[in-house]
Amino acid sequence: MIDNLPRPPRGRPQPVDAVVAAALFACSFPGSLVTLPGQDLGIPWWPGVLLAGVSCLALLWRRGRPRATAVVTLVCAAVASVLGYLLTVLLLGPLMVALYSLAVGTDRKTANTFAVSGIAVLVGTGLLSGPTGEPLVLKLLGPAAWLLLPTSLGTVTRLRAAYLDAVQTRAEHAERTREEEARRRVTEERMRIARDLHDVVAHHLVLANLQAGAVAGQLPDRTGEASRIASDLTRTTAAALRELKSTVGLLRQDGDADKPLEPTPGLARLPELAASFENAGLEVTVTTEGEPGALSAGADLTAYRIVQEALTNVTKHAAAREAEVRLVYSEGRLELTVADDGRGTRTLPAPPGGGYGVVGMRERAHSVGGRIRVGPRPRGGFEVVTELPLEAHPELPLA
Repeated sequence: MIDNLPRPPRGRPQPVDAVVAAALFACSFPGSLVTLPGQDLGIPWWPGVLLAGVSCLALLWRRGRPRATAVVTLVCAAVASVLGYLLTVLLLGPLMVALYSLAVGTDRKTANTFAVSGIAVLVGTGLLSGPTGEPLVLKLLGPAAWLLLPTSLGTVTRLRAAYLDAVQTRAEHAERTREEEARRRVTEERMRIARDLHDVVAHHLVLANLQAGAVAGQLPDRTGEASRIASDLTRTTAAALRELKSTVGLLRQDGDADKPLEPTPGLARLPELAASFENAGLEVTVTTEGEPGALSAGADLTAYRIVQEALTNVTKHAAAREAEVRLVYSEGRLELTVADDGRGTRTLPAPPGGGYGVVGMRERAHSVGGRIRVGPRPRGGFEVVTELPLEAHPELPLA
């Protein structure tokens, strides 16, 4: 019947408004000649045409000034009723379009107020000075039906447009949220890979440095011992290359990014890890207390990496000769302690300003719901104490 106006813009009349106005004027002209059966038009035809022209002309501004348009069309309809014209839907067409535009462009209260006011004006003028012989039911129900219909349609259109806007807003918000979550996950994955690279490079390259120094020191006098250490050095560098390939390979996979290129290290490889420090002059003892419980895959890898980093720090900074790795299983948690004796001569200088080892260990422990404590021992030496939750148990409160 009329065009959809979800958001009426202000400004000059649109071409479609002129088309609607012309179509309604073409309908209003014959509407001014309609009379009751058996009666003649007792007034000239041209005042009705003039009023219809004014009403249709006002529709050109129905988008920018819907209230003024509704008032002008209502006044024209009321004057036509006073003059004695029969208020058919043809004459009320401009007023109906104006009320529709008003309901679309304003709130429900305003639209209902104008509609009820228009009904009251037209019913009152019809009762007081309307065409004689017109049935009372038409004078009462005709204006009410024809004015409430466009008001209801306009309100429904406005509510539907508002609903679609809300849906679009929610969709855009959900899209932004997904993008932010994706960026957060990418950042976390980069941090995890950075920790893995730090652990792998620090552990294996420190051992390779120590073994290379031992080879250089023993080569002139103890060829056999130097050859054995050189073989261990080869295995150490090969292990470093394998773990670097496994870690960096995660960045190059197009499919399942969680599938590693080789089995993920865990506490089951602690004996192998402890043996790798022998040629660095560090004797590592691994002890277990309590009934071993199951760790999640992430906690198992975290435990291994913390032990690896702690022992690497011992060889780099503490220059100790003995270290102990103690695993204590209790109900719901694993207490993992790495301690050294704090004796010996420093083999490698400590990096100025410290490094990222302790920070990485703390982040790893917190990421699986555990906690960590790092500091000197009362009887000398240094220790790293980590508590991790066993599988199917709640997270531990962060220390």
